[in-house]
Amino acid sequence: MNALILVGGYGTRLRPLTLTTPKPLINFCNKPIIEHQILHLAKCGIKEIILAIAYKPTNITNFVKEMEKKYNVQIIFSVEDEPLGTGGPLKLAENYLNKYDDFFVFNSDIICTFPLIEMMNFHKQNKAPLTILKWKTQEHLVL
Repeated sequence: MNALILVGGYGTRLRPLTLTTPKPLINFCNKPIIEHQILHLAKCGIKEIILAIAYKPTNITNFVKEMEKKYNVQIIFSVEDEPLGTGGPLKLAENYLNKYDDFFVFNSDIICTFPLIEMMNFHKQNKAPLTILKWKTQEHLVL
């Protein structure tokens, strides 16, 4: 099983921080956001992670190369010439994603402990073509 992380946004709502640093490399609790995701995926047994990158790819690839050894995962870069939105990166990474029956897709700015193992078990038990995780919250923040 593998995972695709969508790393294409410009992080406009986090400016001026993202003028020089891509949003996935912004620190949260002393680690870049992307490292939190890679760590969680590795803990759940994911060994191959595809990063769909559109904004400042060199910054991200330079940082993430260290994560391969640190978390014992293979990281593949699918670099977009121009931002392709949400669906475009899936098509661009199709050859990597087709290696497995199932895969996870994440936005690069999500930080939480996803119940990935339980979600995959649910997905397989229900023989679902697609499973989406959502979280109900009491607070609604308008940005």
